[in-house]
Amino acid sequence: MSSELAAQTYRSSISTLARERAWPLVVWTAMLGWSFGLFATVRADYLNFQLARFDLGNMVQAVWSTANGRPLEVTDASGEQLVRVASHVDPVLVLLAPLWLVAPTPLLLAAVQIGACALGALPVLWLGRRHLGSERAAALMALAYLAYPWLAWTAFDAFHPVTLAIPLFLYAVWSLDSDRLVAFALCAVLIAASGELMGLPLAALGIWYWLSRGQRRAGLAIAGAGIAWTLLCLKVIVPAFRGEESPFYDRFASVGGSPEGIVETVFTDPLAIVSALTSGDDLSYLLWLGWPLAGLFLLVPGLAVVALPQLLVNGLSDWSTTTDPRHHYIAGVIPFLVASSVLALARLPHARRVHAAGVVLVMSLTLAILVGPWPGTPGAKPPGFHAMLPPAHVDALRAAVSQVPEGAPLSTTNLAGSHLSARRYVYSVPIIGRAEWILLDSWDTWMPASESREEGLHPELLRPFLERARASARWRRVFERDGVFVFAKVRR
Repeated sequence: MSSELAAQTYRSSISTLARERAWPLVVWTAMLGWSFGLFATVRADYLNFQLARFDLGNMVQAVWSTANGRPLEVTDASGEQLVRVASHVDPVLVLLAPLWLVAPTPLLLAAVQIGACALGALPVLWLGRRHLGSERAAALMALAYLAYPWLAWTAFDAFHPVTLAIPLFLYAVWSLDSDRLVAFALCAVLIAASGELMGLPLAALGIWYWLSRGQRRAGLAIAGAGIAWTLLCLKVIVPAFRGEESPFYDRFASVGGSPEGIVETVFTDPLAIVSALTSGDDLSYLLWLGWPLAGLFLLVPGLAVVALPQLLVNGLSDWSTTTDPRHHYIAGVIPFLVASSVLALARLPHARRVHAAGVVLVMSLTLAILVGPWPGTPGAKPPGFHAMLPPAHVDALRAAVSQVPEGAPLSTTNLAGSHLSARRYVYSVPIIGRAEWILLDSWDTWMPASESREEGLHPELLRPFLERARASARWRRVFERDGVFVFAKVRR
């Protein structure tokens, strides 16, 4: 009888082990399915001219320029040639140049962004495995990370270098949790290279490491390096390459308009700060972020607080897009809410961890079904995303794009620009600059911000520009269909 019981116990153990080992395979399968599904959606948008010069085309031009020996050179909205760090300090784009030489297509950038975000599921799995004592609970949290709707939205929003910080922060948390400081340092360098403000959550992460793990010296070193990086970017690098302060300070005009101005406002007009951070949009933003995770991170708020610098920046901004969770401004938020939720599960009784992880997964999936960005979901596209064009107009744009020679200096409208930014000079209509070709979509009246206008729809500028091009002897019309025009410069 004891022999039979031993055999039964052995078979049960083998069966349990097999089930446990199957969960990582489930996570990997979900990662691949998530990546391919999202990439197919982005690819369809790209082919149907729903992605734009701003922002995908900007990144394409920076990567193309780097691959062609002019590191991070871009054509600014004003028509000037600048190094990209004159606006955003995200030199991580340089690492994509070798890949561009292998696969020279804007979809490369989308694939990298989506694949990187998917890989963030692995450190979530590893954290869960270490702290939860259950492979199933760990895997369910990794799946909940993939189901988190705002991750899919920001991965879908091609392309923003700062989005790469999402998985990198998760690897950084896992590295610190394991006291792997060399691995953390590599992650930290890449995180800093993804954006000038990423030094702030890095600094907060260093404070967390000190207080939660007792590593005072290392934690303070991380915090100091993070703050130093952001200050270096804002006060040295951007002004040196631009000749003036960051063009994005005006987004904080109501609370001081600069880092020093914000600090001054804290002391001279604190109610302005409170008002900026407690608007209806700010409060609903926090609710949308927390709902898919069932607010679980509140049980271990220490790590969740690392998201506070990014939340404060987003809340203080006068630009409503920063408090829309469908955009990349949540890059310094998602990783810490997710990782904190994993650690929070460890506070629950062991028997309840799998159930709680399942609840988080169901809540994330439910919201993802409601808000997208997956095909068939009812969620509306946020500002900055573009509506589907009729097939005839898409065909006209494809034909027009094929008319423009590779590498030729070009002036173009916004949506066509995503397909034509892999060149040295690419201007936004109505700027001509050195352009030898003009591609103008009369349906696409969006223009970037300049000294004389705000970004947005400007049909009052597009129509006169088109009429001047049609009447000018300097330009020859080589294509016209469904409101799409291509002009070539007449050579004398």
